[in-house]
Amino acid sequence: MTLDESIEFRDTSTSLSDTLRRLVNGIKGQSITLREIMDAVGEQGLLLICAVASLPFLLPVSIPGVSTVFGAAIILISLAITANRLPWLPRKILDRQLETKTLVPALEKGINIVSRFDRFLKPRLSSLTSGALVNRLNGLAITFAGVLLMFPLGLVPFSNTLPGVAILLLSTGMIQRDGAIVLGGYLFNVITVAYFGVLAYAAFSAGQGIASLFG
Repeated sequence: MTLDESIEFRDTSTSLSDTLRRLVNGIKGQSITLREIMDAVGEQGLLLICAVASLPFLLPVSIPGVSTVFGAAIILISLAITANRLPWLPRKILDRQLETKTLVPALEKGINIVSRFDRFLKPRLSSLTSGALVNRLNGLAITFAGVLLMFPLGLVPFSNTLPGVAILLLSTGMIQRDGAIVLGGYLFNVITVAYFGVLAYAAFSAGQGIASLFG
């Protein structure tokens, strides 16, 4: 596997979908590792990696191995953003081979979704995207969404999609200095927690019903 060129997100004037598309179009071969993707993104790569890693979860499909690798990477990278340090990632995560025949189409479909709201991205509500404290809070919000993403609910509809959207909005909002999009990321975190709460209550009620049947 090779990547044709280094991808750098240098400023907010570049369309996010165009940047992501350049990255995906550079993927060649039958497999790719997270290490190779991280090597390709260049500067400001931490937030861009989080955005890339969220794309497969925007679709109601499950890709074997992606949830574990990308979910763990999102958590560790966002913790690094929170601590204002370079991330440490274990080799098992960095060097796990992911099949491009399933990963690339999912990334491309995710980019098509991103392109629909590219025109809404613009610098605004700067108080939510600047400053060390704000960046730490936003990093923790991405971490929280990553933890929700790792919940073993892959077969439950939207269980990966909702936190995936939260991660995409938070990372994209920080990249593009768009506080309104960041707020949307926090909202999707709340929606995800509420959704999981409903699922837990439904499972508990079903369990009580089954228990009552067997007296």
